[in-house]
Amino acid sequence: MGLKPWRTYSICMFIFLWAGCASAPVQQVTGYTPAVGERAARTAASMVGMPYKYQGDSPEGFDCSGLVRYSYLTAGLDAPHGTKDLRNATRLVENRNLQKGDLLFFDEKGGKYSHVGIYIGNRYFVHAPSSGKKVRKNSLTDPYWKSHFVEARRFYN
Repeated sequence: MGLKPWRTYSICMFIFLWAGCASAPVQQVTGYTPAVGERAARTAASMVGMPYKYQGDSPEGFDCSGLVRYSYLTAGLDAPHGTKDLRNATRLVENRNLQKGDLLFFDEKGGKYSHVGIYIGNRYFVHAPSSGKKVRKNSLTDPYWKSHFVEARRFYN
């Protein structure tokens, strides 16, 4: 007595859906040190005033994760482009332990981890906000950013 066609189909669909939920491998990012984070923070701060460009990762135009990627590349670390990939390549940091170069994640437009900036010290961060705007520096104490802050993360050592 073999499996009925609907059972075979159900089992195959379960396996297919279960396999689809598996996580993608985390991109290994090596070479992080606090000095690399400080260099990335300095680079990000020097990009204030550069234009926003969707999927941009150069001084010709940045999106938020492109600014992070560019800043870390110039500091010698190959960071991914994309907030999800950046989150997956980093570890959680407590707010009281923030260091220059830490990544700050925000929820905007209903999407958790939909925006990222680079901490530059003294409760300030640099980010590429959105279309039509320029890379800017903002304070974590600003009511808007304070209410949208999700967490701080750092690349693995």
